[in-house]
Amino acid sequence: MKKLFHPITITFLVITFIFLLPSILPSKKVKVLTDDTLRERALSTNMLPTPKTYDELLKVLDNPQNPMTAQKIALGKELFNEKLMSKDKDISCATCHLLDKGGDDNLPTAIGFHGRANPFHLNSPTVLNSALAKAEFWNARAKDVEEQAGGPIQAPFEMNMKPQEVVERLKAVPAYVSKFQEVFGTAIRFENVRKAIGAYERTLLTYGAYDEFLEGDNSAMSAKAKRGMTLFLTKGCKGCHSGMSVGGQSVQHFPLRRYFSDYVGMIFEPDLHIKESPFPFANEGGFLGKDDRLKFRVPILRNISKTAPYFHNGAIKELKEVVRIMSKYQLGNEFTPKQIDEVVEFLKTLDGELVEYEIK
Repeated sequence: MKKLFHPITITFLVITFIFLLPSILPSKKVKVLTDDTLRERALSTNMLPTPKTYDELLKVLDNPQNPMTAQKIALGKELFNEKLMSKDKDISCATCHLLDKGGDDNLPTAIGFHGRANPFHLNSPTVLNSALAKAEFWNARAKDVEEQAGGPIQAPFEMNMKPQEVVERLKAVPAYVSKFQEVFGTAIRFENVRKAIGAYERTLLTYGAYDEFLEGDNSAMSAKAKRGMTLFLTKGCKGCHSGMSVGGQSVQHFPLRRYFSDYVGMIFEPDLHIKESPFPFANEGGFLGKDDRLKFRVPILRNISKTAPYFHNGAIKELKEVVRIMSKYQLGNEFTPKQIDEVVEFLKTLDGELVEYEIK
């Protein structure tokens, strides 16, 4: 028995040492980038500033299958705020997408018709800058904001309406009949409801300190935020969080890495729900991403400091903890507390105000 125990013990110690090795070895010093170099690195990877004029917006976001016009955008704004399109006439798109609070509802899971929660405990992604994404929803099942707009209206746990019910409700309002005829040249159709809302959502872009820095204002970001941006660009974050929206451009596997230390605790802890989860947090709701393969649309990071709680099921409340988890489980290089603070400082520069476009 002693002979058997000894090699097992040695093996356990060796495995433990291998997993601890990255934390024992000294980490490489992060490069110090000049303001110009930092800016050039971002711009060269398509991390572009938000357009400030309507003409520039059209170049970036106009949809050939749903051309943006002033009248269509105005109609879409009305519909975005229209409670007639919910079963009890008490919920609108704006109920879960508060434009002055980050574009979401700041709840762990979306609440809809008769107080029903999303059955997968999914929270509401921000609508701000969402038109810049290449797919919508956590599992990327909608190709654009026009397609996405029809989902919550029909979901039984959200607005709980059938397309024909929506059409009949709106037909009962003469002003809507006239506006749909003017914008689309037809009677009211559910497809055109989606198109109008989508056209409006394409105007919901934000502009802040990060954009000012990209456009040449070195004073727009603090030295600490610039160190965080350097980490973001050089440690691998930008590999997934890319584009003008700083995210939403791809579907990625999460988590990429598992750690031996995550499972050692199972021997000693009576409450195993976190360890049984495929994520580094409890998987309330059981959602496993696209095709149940742990693949998720990469979240948009603009206004991220305003959209807590985080991850698909709102499991994490603090942005610092999100950065720690992502550095460890996606990058394989857990950031130090100082680095986490610097990255969070950078992420705060992604906050912005809605651009007031002169729509024509």
